[in-house]
Amino acid sequence: MSLYRNAVWFLNGIHQYTRKGFEVASKDFEAKDLDVSVVGRSFMVTGANSGIGRAAALAIAKKGGTVHMVCRDRDRAEEARAAIVHESGNTEVFVHVVDLSQTHSVWRFAQDFLKQHSSLNVLINNAGCMLHQRELNAEGLEKNFATNTMGVYLLTQTLIPLLQKSRDPRVVTVSSGGMLVQRLQSDDLQSQKGPFDGVMVYAQNKRQQVVLTQQWAKANPIIHFSVMHPGWVDTPAVSKSMPQFHQMMGDRLRSVEQGADTVVWLALSRAASRTCSGQFFQDRKPVPAHLPLAWTRSPAEEIQGFMTQMENLASAVQSRLEEPNDRLDASRPQFV
Repeated sequence: MSLYRNAVWFLNGIHQYTRKGFEVASKDFEAKDLDVSVVGRSFMVTGANSGIGRAAALAIAKKGGTVHMVCRDRDRAEEARAAIVHESGNTEVFVHVVDLSQTHSVWRFAQDFLKQHSSLNVLINNAGCMLHQRELNAEGLEKNFATNTMGVYLLTQTLIPLLQKSRDPRVVTVSSGGMLVQRLQSDDLQSQKGPFDGVMVYAQNKRQQVVLTQQWAKANPIIHFSVMHPGWVDTPAVSKSMPQFHQMMGDRLRSVEQGADTVVWLALSRAASRTCSGQFFQDRKPVPAHLPLAWTRSPAEEIQGFMTQMENLASAVQSRLEEPNDRLDASRPQFV
């Protein structure tokens, strides 16, 4: 069955996920959808110093939005901020240095942001990683999971109260078409079973993001949640983490602007806000989150088990950080 999934996925990809696929799909785009001003609205973009995140941050800044760039490296972030301000003419662009692989840092940042800001209209969960060796963070969480899933969960869950009291609140999460070959594996969140395959772990994390989005949409009807596939995009992250794929696809890969298009559309357009919350998007359209006959759907009890594990992990982080004289011991796994 996995061979079938992979074959169908790759054939879909050649037709839909490439630069040519975007050019075909974009013929149906409504240009007026993005003829908007978002002056006075605030947007948080993780991983905003390069690739899709930077392209999205620039597009939002050009429309007048206040942009909060959440990045791991201060120097690269400040360089990107300066370029965005210069190109957009918008000075309301701010840098926040956070390593999303470090769970305690994400929670502390989100808590501080809650205290310091009165509103947040849109959260864009874009940052991600693909490590090919199993590594643990200070809390003992596998780093791909910590960044791609736990970081997204903690940041979003903590900021939901702020989003709820803001006008037209939205959460957009950048997933991947790779998740289509994965069924949720709630019994192995830390990738401890079997050989470690970074590409498949990443795809599993992206399936987890889709499940989180669907569950958040059910629990928070005031906020519009969406998750999307940007296509196969020529980004520094793809070049570094999947060099053979990057070289094989060459100029068939999408530009970062093409990859960011649906992110921006979901974050800004009125048309996007009229779609049902919790859906998976590709090129401005909701598409199925499962391939036909791929057996990737999960029963309700398995999804609930996954959500319970996420809640428990988040509670463990919170309770530890609220202890007096808290000291993180990187040598000792805490939650595995």
